[in-house]
Amino acid sequence: MRALVLQHLDVEHPGAFRALWAERGMRWTAIELDAGEPIPPLEAFDFLAVMGGPMDVWEEDEHPWLVAEKAAIRRWVLELEKPYLGICLGHQLLAVACDGEAARMARPEVGLGAVELTEAGAADPLFAGLPKTLETFQWHGVEVTRLPPGGVALAGNPACAVQAMRVGRHAYGVQFHPEIVAETVADWERIPEYMASLEKALGREAATALGGTVIPRLPDFERTARRLDANLAAIAERARGAP
Repeated sequence: MRALVLQHLDVEHPGAFRALWAERGMRWTAIELDAGEPIPPLEAFDFLAVMGGPMDVWEEDEHPWLVAEKAAIRRWVLELEKPYLGICLGHQLLAVACDGEAARMARPEVGLGAVELTEAGAADPLFAGLPKTLETFQWHGVEVTRLPPGGVALAGNPACAVQAMRVGRHAYGVQFHPEIVAETVADWERIPEYMASLEKALGREAATALGGTVIPRLPDFERTARRLDANLAAIAERARGAP
């Protein structure tokens, strides 16, 4: 199986999924959109992953490549109907590309946070084998405010009502970051937009301690990522075999 990965910043990559994909022999191609790399023909790929980034979904004047990216996501999900995973910005892009909406939050959500599966989420194959309450790592200041037509909310919490969603048969978005690895916090702290949201959400003292707070949770986050990846692989295999 071949995966296409759309990235918006070099330090927002598939993270923990890289090792998991290597374990099961999945080949993947990363396209760095912010560096001007073009999106290749979609037909050559079986799975599309769209990562996070510091830009917002509506900032097309500042980032003109968002126009082509949204069109590619829309075609992938609504026309080609192939499996999709969007993380953070990729989750929001899935919503707006398919006629939903996203907007800035009153306060960013950054750090550790519990997410509750909805009834639909508990029954969805994406979350098979996972508990109804998930501890997650968050870093976002925008949220999905209206689901696309036919979209289903799979998880939420008091800070963000749509923490996970499905659009169509097998396009998924998650607002949290299951891909987190040991270097994630340090890498993202060097991004001015991210550091500003971190301090706004947690305050300066707690912000400086975030990296150390996350480290003990990494084994649990890796287990969640492994389960999500296995579930996505099964979903993708079923999609390949569908008429």
